[in-house]
Amino acid sequence: MTTPDCSQNFLPLASQIAIVTGAGRGIGAAVSHRLAALGATVVLTSRTAGQLEELAEAIRAAGGKAEAHALDLRSEESITALMQALKERHGRVDILVNNAGIGSLGHPLHEMDPGAWNDLMATNLRGPYLMIRAFAPMMIAARRGHILNIASLAGHNPLKNGAAYAASKWGLNGLTYSVAEELRDYGVRVSAIAPGSVNTSFGHTEDGSWKIQPEDIAAAVELIVTQADSSFISEIKVRPLQKKKS
Repeated sequence: MTTPDCSQNFLPLASQIAIVTGAGRGIGAAVSHRLAALGATVVLTSRTAGQLEELAEAIRAAGGKAEAHALDLRSEESITALMQALKERHGRVDILVNNAGIGSLGHPLHEMDPGAWNDLMATNLRGPYLMIRAFAPMMIAARRGHILNIASLAGHNPLKNGAAYAASKWGLNGLTYSVAEELRDYGVRVSAIAPGSVNTSFGHTEDGSWKIQPEDIAAAVELIVTQADSSFISEIKVRPLQKKKS
């Protein structure tokens, strides 16, 4: 097998197209703002189109480039339509941030409805697979690209009363590491960012001042997409500096 030549794959961020799933709030919104500030054209996606347009307007008001696309990660047809639209409009996708996720916390697995299990796995694990399946070929053709999967420390440790969520993140880690080996010869780097408790509305109602902030995850994304072409960051684990306040 001949290894493709990936030594001339530098492309300024100002020329790059970045997709962020679950962009409407929390980590997704922070990552979108950061990528736009770096110069990328950010494709904002989520199920809620109105929220996305507000974010796109805020990014453009700050001098960035953004466009909003409603997307249902549970639908192969929705993802295919997005891929075709971006291929026609831009001809390339350089960065894919698989951020969207849902959780089912607070109950043991044997009490979980199978429909809730299917919905969680469709969003957290099947969704990233479908996105990679849709957009990796464009990156392979360009001989460069970044795929970043927002995983979780729950993908490394047991999570009582959150078994389904943990299973989806353990699966996402396995997917990330394995796809990284499949795509690295084409100059496409696949990385995981595994946060601990993040100060978002996801599954939490208590004071979150002690937690990781969404901007901290955006900083990790920046580190990955700006690394030298000679290096490859496989995973970044992000933990709160402080312990949970009692």
